[in-house]
Amino acid sequence: MTEAQRYRLAQGGLIDRSKPLRFSFDGLDYSGFQGDTLASGLIANGVRLVGRSFKYHRPRGIFTAGSEEPNALVELRTGDRREPNTKATTIELYEGLEAQSQNRWPSLGMDILAANQLLAPVLPAGFYYKTFMWPRAFWEKVYEPVIRRAAGLGRAAEAADPDHYEQAYAFCDVLVVGSGPAGLAAALAAGRAGARVILCEEEAALGGRLLSEQQLIDDAPAHAWAAAAQRELESLAEVRIMPRTSVFGVFDGGTYGAVERVSDHVLKPLTHMPRQRLWRILAKRCVLAAGAIERPIAFAGNDKPGVMLASAVRTYINRYAVAPAQRLAVFTSCDDGWRTAQAATLAGLEVAAVIDARSEVAPEVRALAGNKARVLLDARVTGVGGFRGVEKIKVEVPGGGATIAADGLAVTGGWNPNIALSSHHGSRPNWDERLAVFTPGTCPEGMVVAGAARGRFGLAECLADGAAAGALAAESLGFKPVTKPLPKAEDEAAGCMALWHVRGSGGKAFVDLQNDVTAKDVLLANREGYRSVEHLKRYTTLGMATDQGKTANVVALGVLAEARGQAVPEIGTTRFRPPYVPVAIGALAGHHRGRDFRPTRLTPTHAWAQEQGAVFVEAGPWLRAQYYPRDGERDWLETVSREVLSVRRSVGFCDVSTLGKIDVQGPDAGKFLDRLYINTFSTLAIGKARYGVMLREDGFVMDDGTTARLAADRYIMTTTTANAVKVFQHMQFCHQVLWPELDVQFISVSDQWAQVSIAGPKARATLQRIVDPAFDMSNEGLPYMGAAETTAMGGVPARLFRISFSGELAYEIAVPAGYGDALARRLMQAGAEFGITPYGTEALGVMRIEKGHVGGNEIDGRTTAADLGLGRMMSKKKDYIGRVLAGRPALVAPNRMQFAGFKPVDPAARLRAGAHFLPLGAAAEAANDEGVMTSVAYSPLLGSWIGLGLVKSASSRIGQRVRAYDPVRNGDVEVEICAPCFFDPAGERLYG
Repeated sequence: MTEAQRYRLAQGGLIDRSKPLRFSFDGLDYSGFQGDTLASGLIANGVRLVGRSFKYHRPRGIFTAGSEEPNALVELRTGDRREPNTKATTIELYEGLEAQSQNRWPSLGMDILAANQLLAPVLPAGFYYKTFMWPRAFWEKVYEPVIRRAAGLGRAAEAADPDHYEQAYAFCDVLVVGSGPAGLAAALAAGRAGARVILCEEEAALGGRLLSEQQLIDDAPAHAWAAAAQRELESLAEVRIMPRTSVFGVFDGGTYGAVERVSDHVLKPLTHMPRQRLWRILAKRCVLAAGAIERPIAFAGNDKPGVMLASAVRTYINRYAVAPAQRLAVFTSCDDGWRTAQAATLAGLEVAAVIDARSEVAPEVRALAGNKARVLLDARVTGVGGFRGVEKIKVEVPGGGATIAADGLAVTGGWNPNIALSSHHGSRPNWDERLAVFTPGTCPEGMVVAGAARGRFGLAECLADGAAAGALAAESLGFKPVTKPLPKAEDEAAGCMALWHVRGSGGKAFVDLQNDVTAKDVLLANREGYRSVEHLKRYTTLGMATDQGKTANVVALGVLAEARGQAVPEIGTTRFRPPYVPVAIGALAGHHRGRDFRPTRLTPTHAWAQEQGAVFVEAGPWLRAQYYPRDGERDWLETVSREVLSVRRSVGFCDVSTLGKIDVQGPDAGKFLDRLYINTFSTLAIGKARYGVMLREDGFVMDDGTTARLAADRYIMTTTTANAVKVFQHMQFCHQVLWPELDVQFISVSDQWAQVSIAGPKARATLQRIVDPAFDMSNEGLPYMGAAETTAMGGVPARLFRISFSGELAYEIAVPAGYGDALARRLMQAGAEFGITPYGTEALGVMRIEKGHVGGNEIDGRTTAADLGLGRMMSKKKDYIGRVLAGRPALVAPNRMQFAGFKPVDPAARLRAGAHFLPLGAAAEAANDEGVMTSVAYSPLLGSWIGLGLVKSASSRIGQRVRAYDPVRNGDVEVEICAPCFFDPAGERLYG
């Protein structure tokens, strides 16, 4: 041992003693070695107290050596990289590591809230259900504030996370989860057969329990065989090893979620490296070799620092060369505990006693403890003494009791197969009475379980089971397994007696260490009727902590089963759900944060628009040109007015590529569209387009747009920009669920086509210079609402639609997206003679308001087709989604708000969207509200502001005046209700 690391063993372990590391815990500096975890580093330096429990703030020490750790939760790093609730047992030690204990105040050693232990008699399971019910007035003023202050563990960083996270996909034939003996054997068998294999291991080194035991494989240390297996796997071209990667969920279609801790083992990630990477692994087969988790025994004082799972003690001794105690006692109900006594003896530690709950133990097992250890059979630990850690152990033996001096207690009640991932599709595990464990039930499709994860605890049988599972997985995919002799190993003794709880002892016997759930709490829940395991979980908070009850749940089931006089399988288990281990929200989000939360999409003409000096606006996920300012223009309004007048007087064009575009094909395409839209499309002539309105099932308008028929069985449908995805999802639902019998296919082609609107009196003359001469652009060749497929710009495929959103002679031309930029430049050349003007979304909005077209402001999820003046489009000859519910009395009432236009009585007055309509002279009260102004614009044609909106009984009130009241912006303008079309009401310009 060294002075700085006084609990470090002089030799042994898999650490690199040539690479010392400095780290700190709660502000104190310590040292460790490369290969340590934070937990082993703390143990090496004699740190026993590492945290406080959630409810009672009891002192807690390190309990395990893996991801099942319930106690040793720390805050890692500082500042904007501070990370709470990180298990010290899974943190690789690195130079400069900073960790803080949590859930204590003002310090770990002196925690004021430890006084909660004095209140334990009045804080039993479910106390919050009973306490916070009365007096009722206390909830908001007292109970809720106190609960909020007490809730949570650790402190999240208060600044933005400076690191980034990635998401990635991987594909394989065989996924192997776990790299213990079964996992390595499975990966070797599948890899040798030529299958594409991915091996995921949550730790940095492969080997699992082989790194912690003193067993032999092929007459060499087990960890040496693991290293050799890793070298062979690395030599196989189709095998990929993914260390520091935890598989946390099993999803549909052979998809597995995994999180890779790319840079958690360094002070900060290297440049261009992510902190963590979220993987979606698509595997044809999976071998689950996740091993087993040792289960504790509930007895009084089993939570004191120094009480540790027996396998963890072996891990710290054999793998990390640290001594968890100088004088160790072992409490076991199985053969495995005796191996801990053996490991401690070989390391030079004093074994004070081996306390076995069984009355008989095989001689060869007893021999593992050597001759010096005191052996107590048919014995139980009834209490642990010590102020902040183990100092003495009270033992009940036949005919009396004993007290044993010790500073550490290793506990084991056997092993539970790690079956979580095998149950993620909802199956229930099976109970093995012989082993007293749950084993996998019906696994997700394509998964097999091998080794300790299915109750094969012997080393030799793990190797054989894993090899067979890997070979079977590869063979089922058509690969020919390579026959090789199994490694030579022996099965260790695995006798076990189920012992859940030592009764009759004073003090708290904890089942769930993190949430302070005791065996008494489980018994109380049973007495009070919370006997279902799901009710027990929620009533006591059992298994609801960050470890999700990995060491607690089965013990609790055993305690409940004994109390009810039933077998454990009759009690059942709670649902296993992803994630198996905590996953950082940053990893789930990946790059989708800040500006990348919803990546900005650029139109095909974006680069050209930038060159023109366009000002851009976010339109859903898109960045669209809002207007194109010119030198000398004072503000945006002057620019927009110029663009509008240019279109009205000559010609302009606007990129409308952001519209949703859906290609619908098949013999039943027309019938399918008839059921989606309120009007009919099956009778639409080839080469024609039609405006359509789509309802939700509740009768309200979902979306509108035009659909063109290009062939007998082919339509091109457009949607609004905002609803492009929603409409496509709606169509998928309708086809897959409502009408799967229809022979129709559809696909979104929104990104495949650049689409530009050309409008104005000179639109045809301009477009004739773009469209190839063979196509007839005359009024007869392409009449209003006509559609055609043609070519443009010298043979580029194009789709041409004569439709208008502005009220002018207008067309929309679509070309493959890659030609969008060229189309914009050619239009500028073709229309130069006419003074062609590019215009943005603002001018587009002004012209649609002048023409009285409804838009997203009016289709807000609360309006019907009749409200918007489109009721005559609603077919009475066919059925369609929303037809029945659109006829509900409230939706056809004559006093409903209806679509109308509004102009100020004073032409100089400004209108604002969002203003509410009130009768003249009426008080500004909600009871007098008659509607809302949905859209406004300054019309350069009329020289005043105009608006569209919804007002009660609009159709019978044309010419009446109301107030447009806007208290937010101090607006109160008298307006006249008018027809919504302010420009060319007869539509003469459309037919130019």
